Amino acid sequence: MTAATTPQVPVEASIRPVEPCAIVIFGAAGDLTKRLLLPALYNLKQSNLLPPEFAIVGIAHTSMSQDDFRNKLTQDIHEFATVPVDDHLWQTLEQRLYYLAGEFESADTYHQLQDLLTQVDRDCGTQGNYLFYLATASNFFCDIITQLGAAGLVREDSDRWRRVIIEKPFGHDLDSARALNKSIGAVLQEKQIYRIDHYLGKETVQNILVFRFGNGLFEPIWNREHIDHVQITVAETVGVEGRGNFYEGTGAVRDMVQNHLFQLLAMTAMEPPVSFSADEVRDEKSKLLKSIIPLTAETVQTHTVRGQYGAATVKDTQVPAYRSEPRVASDSTTETYAALKLNIDNWRWAGVPFYLRTGKRLAKRVTEIAIQFKQVPSLLFRQTSIERLTPNFLTIRIQPQEGIHLQFGAKVPGPAMTMDAVEMEFCYTDYFGKIRSTGYETLLYDCMIGDATLFQRSDNVELGWSVVTPILEAWATTSPENFPNYAAGSWGPSAADDLLVRDGRQWQRIDL
Repeated sequence: MTAATTPQVPVEASIRPVEPCAIVIFGAAGDLTKRLLLPALYNLKQSNLLPPEFAIVGIAHTSMSQDDFRNKLTQDIHEFATVPVDDHLWQTLEQRLYYLAGEFESADTYHQLQDLLTQVDRDCGTQGNYLFYLATASNFFCDIITQLGAAGLVREDSDRWRRVIIEKPFGHDLDSARALNKSIGAVLQEKQIYRIDHYLGKETVQNILVFRFGNGLFEPIWNREHIDHVQITVAETVGVEGRGNFYEGTGAVRDMVQNHLFQLLAMTAMEPPVSFSADEVRDEKSKLLKSIIPLTAETVQTHTVRGQYGAATVKDTQVPAYRSEPRVASDSTTETYAALKLNIDNWRWAGVPFYLRTGKRLAKRVTEIAIQFKQVPSLLFRQTSIERLTPNFLTIRIQPQEGIHLQFGAKVPGPAMTMDAVEMEFCYTDYFGKIRSTGYETLLYDCMIGDATLFQRSDNVELGWSVVTPILEAWATTSPENFPNYAAGSWGPSAADDLLVRDGRQWQRIDL
C-alpha cells in the first residue's frame, strides 16, 4: 500500500513544551541507562523536545567522579545511539550531567542528593522539578521511594512537580503488587507514580487506539457480530541471556503476560474512552480486565499451556536447553513459553475467544495482534470449485516490521471460479520514514509533561495479577512431566496448537 499524500499537520503543532526539570536516574551505571535511557534522552534533545533548562543526575553504587561519569556516558552514547551523534549537541548535554555515588538504602545518600539538586537548580535553572527514574532491581523500589519521602524530595507545591517512574517487574504476584502499591502510596500520590511498560512506547501500539477509534471503517465491525477470534503473539528468538537467576523466579507469565500481553489485550478490546485523557483511557482498560472470565483450577488445565525450550540447532548454531543455561536448575520447572485462552464477558466480546502466546527461543522475533473475522455464508459457492473460503485476517504488527496487514479472498484470474488469499500491507516506514528510537522517547516525554495515559495505574496492575493468579497457583501445585517440550527455534509445544485445534481454529502462520 502506498501513500498518495504526506501528513498535512506538522508534528510540532501538537507538541507541548516541557517545563525546566532534572531527571534523576537511580541505577545510572547499569545497562538500561546506557542502552535505552541515554539514547532516548539524546533523541529528545535532538528533536528539541527537552527544555534548555535540563539536567541528568545519575546515582549508583559505583564509585566514580563526575568527570568519570561524563566520560563514561560519552562513550556509551557513541556506542548505543540510534542516530549519528552530533558532538556539539552532545557536549551541551554532557555539561549537564551530574553524578552521585551512594547506597540506595542509606539516608545519607538522599541528604547528598538534596544538596546536589539544589546545585543543579542553581546551575541549570531546573526550578525544582524532578523526575526520579528507578532503573534498579525491584527489591530497591520501596527503599528508594521511602527515602525520597523522608528527605522531602517528592513533596510538591504549586510551583514545582515531582514524579517517579517505576520499571517492571511491579510485584511478583497479586499480594506483592498490592503491598508495593500500598507502600509507595503512603509516600506518593497516584498522579506522581508512572509505572512504565516499554511496549506502550512503540508507535504501533499507540496507533491501536487511533486505528480503532479514528476510522469509521473498522469500529462498526469491531465486535462479536463480526469477529471470530483474536490472537496476540509476543515471540522472542533469544533465550534468558545470562539472566538465569532472574528468570528462574519469574517465568513467561510473570515476565510477559500480566504486563505486556495484557496491555495489548486491553488496547485491542477496551471500549471507546470519553476522551484520551489518562484516567479515561485507564478506566476503560480496568473495565476490560474486570470483564475477563476468571480461570478456575479446572479451566487452567484446558485453557492454558506451558512450555520450556530444549536444545536444538538454530541457523547452524547449537542452542542449549533452558535447563543448561547458566544459573538455571537442572530440573527447573520454570516456563519459558505460555499460551492461554481467555474469554471476555461483556456485550462487545461475549463468545469471542482471545488466544495469547509468548515464549523464548521461538522461530521468529515478532509481536502482533491478529483479528480473524467471521466467515460469510458459503451457499453462494456450493456449485463452484471453491471448497473453502479464505478467512479474513487483520494483523497489527508491532515489531519488527511495524505496520498493518489485511488478508482477504479474491478470484484467481481464469474461467474457473477459484479463490486465493490476497494481501494489502501498510508499512510505517514506507509512509513516515524510518524512525530511529529506543521506544522510551515518548514515555519519558509524556512523564515530563505529566501525561500518564501510557502508564499503568495501581488498579490496572492489580487486575492483571488477579487474572494470572489462578494460573500461577494451579501450575505451582503440579509439576510438568514433559519439560523440555519444544525445541529451540520452533513455535512452541504442540499442546499450544491443540489449544486452538480443539476449537476448530489454528494459529495464524507468521512469515516475515
